Amino acid sequence: MNEITCPLCEMTDVLTHPDLYECSTCGHEWEKEAAQDEAAGPRVVKDAYGNVLADGDIVAMIKDLKLKGSSDVLKVGTKSKPIRLVDGDHEISCKMDGMAIGLKACFVKKVTV
Repeated sequence: MNEITCPLCEMTDVLTHPDLYECSTCGHEWEKEAAQDEAAGPRVVKDAYGNVLADGDIVAMIKDLKLKGSSDVLKVGTKSKPIRLVDGDHEISCKMDGMAIGLKACFVKKVTV
């Protein structure tokens, strides 16, 4: 079953009204037609500067990020191997500095070759 999620907070606690949906977590309301239009279109992932990302692109970090559960830090400018776009809260799966990691698209920029 395709569960409805809030477009803002991505929680699944959604109340259904006759003409709209309401998120019980954050209070956001949106129309049912808008939700159906979003589900029909392909997923578009953009980097921090608005460039559309695709599988096989190479990205670079735009800020230092400390890796959770480790003392390692990904430095600004660190480039990845070719990326793979995945579903979930971290849109990008890639390898950086020999580690397989998941990244949010807002922390990277697309590198043109």
